[in-house]
Amino acid sequence: MPIVTVQQGPRDVEAKRELVRRITDAFVDSYQVPAETVSVWIHEVPKDSWGSAGKLTADK
Repeated sequence: MPIVTVQQGPRDVEAKRELVRRITDAFVDSYQVPAETVSVWIHEVPKDSWGSAGKLTADK
């Protein structure tokens, strides 16, 4: 049973639906597993709680 964890900043629900669908399809196509066995967990981190290149994402 594949489990995929996505860590990202906040996104709207439509974007997350599309992401989950595409990730699931990729596993179905690549691993030949039923879609029902693929789980996708989305962990959203607020923009003021992560950074890159030495700056908080909220400050960009």
